[in-house]
Amino acid sequence: MTVRSYAGITKPGFWLVHSELPVLTLLKPKLTSLSILKVLGDHKRGIGLITKCQYSVADRTFASGSVGSSKSKPDAVRLGRKQGGSSSLYSRPSLSEMRNEKAANRARVYEFLRGIGIVPDELDGLELPVTAEVMRERVDFLHTLGLTIEDINNYPLVLGCSVKKNMIPVLDYLGKLGVRKSTFTEFLRRYPQVLHASVVVDLAPVVKYLQGMDIKPTDIPRVLERYPEVLGFKLEGTMSTSVAYLVGIGVARREIGGVLTRYPEILGMRVGRVIKPFVEYLESLGIPRLAVARLIEKRPHILGFGLKERVKPNVEFLLEFNVRKTLLPSVVAQYPEIIGLDLKPKLLSQQSLLNSIIDIGPEDFGRVVEKMPQVISLSKAPVIKHVDFLKNCGFSLQQVRKMVVGCPQLLALNLDIMKLNFDYFQMVMKRPLDDLVIFPAFFTYGLESTIKPRHRMVAKKGLKCSLAWLLNCSDNKFEERLSYDTIDMEEMETEPSFDMNTLMEPRSDESASDYDEDSDDDYV
Repeated sequence: MTVRSYAGITKPGFWLVHSELPVLTLLKPKLTSLSILKVLGDHKRGIGLITKCQYSVADRTFASGSVGSSKSKPDAVRLGRKQGGSSSLYSRPSLSEMRNEKAANRARVYEFLRGIGIVPDELDGLELPVTAEVMRERVDFLHTLGLTIEDINNYPLVLGCSVKKNMIPVLDYLGKLGVRKSTFTEFLRRYPQVLHASVVVDLAPVVKYLQGMDIKPTDIPRVLERYPEVLGFKLEGTMSTSVAYLVGIGVARREIGGVLTRYPEILGMRVGRVIKPFVEYLESLGIPRLAVARLIEKRPHILGFGLKERVKPNVEFLLEFNVRKTLLPSVVAQYPEIIGLDLKPKLLSQQSLLNSIIDIGPEDFGRVVEKMPQVISLSKAPVIKHVDFLKNCGFSLQQVRKMVVGCPQLLALNLDIMKLNFDYFQMVMKRPLDDLVIFPAFFTYGLESTIKPRHRMVAKKGLKCSLAWLLNCSDNKFEERLSYDTIDMEEMETEPSFDMNTLMEPRSDESASDYDEDSDDDYV
């Protein structure tokens, strides 16, 4: 038996081929192939190597060979490579392979989203799940919250939120605050960005700030439900400046919490662009600044009326419908909503209605709006019922028209109370109907609290007076009148009127404002 063997050992930088001869043979190794051996000390030169070794055992022939070229890749001669070029167990994928795999995963996720109707175009560059199964889990969770495919398409970035890491912690926090689960759907439709937020870093500081504005903890959930966008505001930004300005114009500090609870949208309003121009425009109409502050305290939503879109056009419509300019402040102060409505159609409708049932002309309609601007919001059926009641009391159409122009509240009072007042007027006071035509506001006074006790005192003293002298004054003023020897005709006001000063009565609990008038420019 002839044995010829060659052992090759690789080391960094060179190859060594060593010939080993068995002890029991004196035969020289027979080389049947060309061997080109060079020390690989110089890595800059290309090396061509072709080795081939043959040996025979029991009449069999075995051959081994390797081919290396300067044009082949460095990996072709790595340790541990099997013949045929397969990689080892410990090899890592290349960057290009990783990029290709990531692109393939994203393509599969996009394919899934398109299949259920979601447009993924805005998701490029956003970190997404590597599998469609995880993405399906997110979509299904959003469905359980009531969000539709349309909602997701409106803000597809919500798909970048992890269910466990983002969505559940945020929703749990809102639930602990008291936000009702039944409101989650609308909450997320309005402000889906909340699902990206950190409870500790983003949400909790805003809630703490709201509590610092004297919003009661029990009211915090209602504020968030009404205006979820507040959770995205910066504390040192719009929120603080809007509150400071309101306090500066006279909104009582103790009322701020109530104002923000009823209309938290104020926190997102820019002072220079929205609040300040609105306040200054009402001042230009003749409403004192302090009165504007009181209106905001009672009806903070008026700040949301667009100045250009609603307020200014509505003021022009009121003038067009014969409301006197000098009485515009009174009209707005009585019914601030009038400057925020779609006003012209309402004015046309009510003018037509009153003209058809009691023959009120354009000038008289202007007087009606001046005295009770809420008339534009009355529905047709109640107006007709009140007119019919007055007619049934024996008043002529002309008298009814005069009474309505003098006291438009007659069209909105409780009919049962009006009937009780009229019965007492007829059966006990026994006055002529003309007294009611002259002073129709009689129907607006409480029978038990005002009419009966005053009538008894006047009857006891044997005085004869008008209904206006009897009723149109405070209790203290009435007692003072009873001490007179004669009735002062100058005190007999025929019509009660709105007093702007009632909005500006001083408050005993108000503190001085820290707001500097000169700082207005800071908000422009």
